[in-house]
Order: sequence, then structure tokens, then C-alpha cells
Amino acid sequence: MKVHYGVDVVNDSAVLRPAAADLSDETFGVEQLPFTVSVARSDEQLRKAVKIRHAAYARHVPALADSLKAPEACDHDEDSVVLLAESKLDGSPLGTMRIQTNRRRALAIEQSVELPEWLQGCSLAEATRLGITLGRVGRMVKTMLFKAYFRYCEQTEIDWMVISGRAPLDRQYEALLFKDVFPERGFIPMRHVGNILHRVLAFDVETAEERWAAANHPLFDFVFRTRHPDLDLGHEDVLCGTVGEPFARAQRARLGGRQ
Repeated sequence: MKVHYGVDVVNDSAVLRPAAADLSDETFGVEQLPFTVSVARSDEQLRKAVKIRHAAYARHVPALADSLKAPEACDHDEDSVVLLAESKLDGSPLGTMRIQTNRRRALAIEQSVELPEWLQGCSLAEATRLGITLGRVGRMVKTMLFKAYFRYCEQTEIDWMVISGRAPLDRQYEALLFKDVFPERGFIPMRHVGNILHRVLAFDVETAEERWAAANHPLFDFVFRTRHPDLDLGHEDVLCGTVGEPFARAQRARLGGRQ
């Protein structure tokens, strides 16, 4: 069954709403996109990710943009993957996000804050270097990158997704049901990103489907009831390289699941 989506824009972010669907039998819809989202595996793909990253930061955080004209060391880290959205029409880059896990070392955000006890000892994944193209397509790409981030964390058995968001991006993560890690502190200067003020937010991966269903979240069907063939998170070369051999069997069992 195919599910068609429309796009609503709320606070300059995309909310994809099902236009017509009957998912009562728990079957999955299939949605084709005008772009692909995959893990950057080649130097060419990484250059594309850097290009769209630099352009986005030049618009919104110009103080950091000059330092983002070339790949960063973390882009090649064994605990990181760089996601890239590419146009099907001409292969141009439309969006990117980097995901870093704490399997072997602390997250980048921990250079600026000490995470609370309830996050200590958990498997964490931090999304950084989000950059998207302008316009309606860019807003849809941002929504798809979030799904890719969530699916990656689900498949690699991450407990909590962690982000630092500057205003007004922090409100978009709140709308996705992220919780404030430091509600009493609000915006915190991040030493590792030029002391720019950010809020730190976290998302419980294991309870996500239950919480989104209870909240009747407008993206529930898009994330949990729709297959996207254009989303390719890779196979064992990517997933097992990130989570390590102790988790390999679990990943092989999950790879046949929904995307």
C-alpha cells in the first residue's frame, strides 16, 4: 500500500502529514522521495556533505563557517557516520548530519557539559553538523534526516539520542518530544562551538514509538509505518563498524527490518 504525504510548515519546520492511509492492519506504506539519504562512504560524498554543511553554517553561524570548508577529523572517526541527502535529479547535495556514538570515547558535547547521572553509563549518539538546503525540499530533507538518525540509533542499540540546539532549532527538537537535559539551566555556552548558547536535549530511543503513538504525533506514520527505499543506512560495513563486534549479531538480525 502506498501512502501519500503532504507537507505542513510549522515554525519554519516541515511536518509531513498522511493525506490518506489505512494502516489498521499494521501494514507499511511505501514512500518514494525525490532524494536519497545514505551514509557517505566515498571522498566525493564527503566533499558533498562538507559543501552543504559549510553553506548552511555560512547562513546561520558565520563565525564557525570558515572552519568548516574541509572535512573534520571527527568525520573519519570510527564512532561517527556522516549522512548525506542527494538529489535524484542531478546528484547535488541537499542535506547532511553527522552522528557520533560514545562506544569508545566521550561525545563532543561532553567537552562543554557534564551529562547528568541518568545519562551516565548509557549508550548515546549525538547529532551534529546539521546542514540543509533552503526551501521546501530542505525542510523535507531535515525531517528525513531525523528519521535516519532515529533509525540508526534503533539499529545500533543506542539508549539516548543527544543534541545541543541553538534557538530557534531547540523548539523543533521539543516538537519531536526531546526532553531538556538541564531544564534549570536553559541555554548553555558551548565551549567546543565558540561559546554559542545551546540547550541540551535528549530522546529515549526505546520508548519512542509508544510515546509518539500516545501523543498522536503528526510524524508517527512517517517514521514508524512507512518504508522509505531511498533511506539507506548501510549494512554490516557501517553498522558493525560503529557498534563493535559484541553487537554484530543483533545488527544482522535487524538489518532486514524497516527503513
